[in-house]
Amino acid sequence: MEFSIKSGNPEKQRTGCLIVGITEPRRLTPAASALDEVSKKYLSKIIRKGDISGKPGQSLLLHNIPGTMADRVLLIGCGKERELDEKQYRNIIGHTINQLGQTGTTEAVSYLPELNVKGRDYYWKIRQAVEITSNLLYEFREFKSKPAKDRKTLRRITQMVSSRRDLAIGIQAVSDGRAITHGIRLARDLANRPANVCTPTHLAAEAQQLAKSLPAIKVTVLDEDALKKLKMNALLSVAQGTAEPARLITLEYKGGKRNGRPIVLVGKGITFDSGGISIKPAANMDEMKFDMCGAAAVFGAIATVAEMQLPLNVIGIIAATENMPGSKATRPGDIYTSMSGQTIEVLNTDAEGRLILCDALTYSERFNPDVVIDIATLTGACVIALGKHATGLLSNHNPLAKDLLNAGENCGDRAWQLPLWDDYQKQLDSPFADMANVGGRDAGTITAACFLSRFTKKLNWAHLDIAGTAWITGDKKGATGRPVTLLVQYLMDRCR
Repeated sequence: MEFSIKSGNPEKQRTGCLIVGITEPRRLTPAASALDEVSKKYLSKIIRKGDISGKPGQSLLLHNIPGTMADRVLLIGCGKERELDEKQYRNIIGHTINQLGQTGTTEAVSYLPELNVKGRDYYWKIRQAVEITSNLLYEFREFKSKPAKDRKTLRRITQMVSSRRDLAIGIQAVSDGRAITHGIRLARDLANRPANVCTPTHLAAEAQQLAKSLPAIKVTVLDEDALKKLKMNALLSVAQGTAEPARLITLEYKGGKRNGRPIVLVGKGITFDSGGISIKPAANMDEMKFDMCGAAAVFGAIATVAEMQLPLNVIGIIAATENMPGSKATRPGDIYTSMSGQTIEVLNTDAEGRLILCDALTYSERFNPDVVIDIATLTGACVIALGKHATGLLSNHNPLAKDLLNAGENCGDRAWQLPLWDDYQKQLDSPFADMANVGGRDAGTITAACFLSRFTKKLNWAHLDIAGTAWITGDKKGATGRPVTLLVQYLMDRCR
């Protein structure tokens, strides 16, 4: 998909489809007014007949409008101008791309960036358009034996700005948006691959390949022997039941000051989660290949940071293993000593993500990080609490939590903070070890974060539970690439 920036009059644009907005009630945007003028009120006459009033979700495709050079003109309903907010703008872009898909046009010119979204400039509007368009056009066909049906698809779209002085900010928006969508695509591709392909070994190979394509990234892969020497027994306890060897993958990007403290991203990489001995129900178990979406998000974020050449030091740590019920698998009631020296009674082997993360978080201390953010499809309780819209956020450092929340609001990849109070810690008490790995049904997302907090006392740390946002279910099931955008926006904000 190609994106470009241009300025100029709408009637002079030679294109397969020209996109302009109509606001409610029956009001022409500046670009639509210009077309109406050169066409001798052609649009006004159609609007007066009631073909389109400007309500959100409306659209009208017109052909060969007098006085224009475009093959088609697509009118898009944008609602009431005073009510046009960020959410409505995103909906408008999404609706437009869906409508373009039905026209058969391969290239288009859009004047939608001229819409007045309160508090948002051309950069925000154009970057949003790039990201939304790319995500809607994403297809995962890696394992299809037949090519896609012969059909025309949108391949190029030009975003219009009002004057030449706005071109530079538009070009920057396209560049940033493309880098972010590349990271999202990488995350989605990794997560959508089946577990018999996307193993811990595969993730390690993908990391090394990423370093070849982006030389600013350095990769280190630790095998199980190295993990044993580090006494990462919590991570290794999850890997006991599978024939696939576990891996700890580190991706280092050093774009900041030589001795600058890094931002560390820790990703949960359970490439398939059967639940172990505490085996999951069979229904929808195929979706447990998505239990490595936290790792995929770290891949995507690091790749984006390197492509954008942000002046930061960022390190990604990925703990990767399967969770299977083999003959050597961890049993409920088994006790392990983590890398930190704390002991854990495993009451439920399906609460394995926190076991691999706790060792990875302890490992992150050696990098003397400024902040550490872990990303994990950790708890079904988060889906119950927040649904599919918001990522769960818990943190021991209020400034970090606030920055992540603000970044999410700015880019549309939102999070919602839950409490991390000491009141919940008691639920993790164990009569036999320092802690249990589960705290019962109540407040499952919070107690999972409480468990991790016991391994982050030396860190400024935040936890992102993406169980509800990392993938969608049903006929159109697949990975979403979240929260790559949130992470990258946070990192971009750190550069200001």
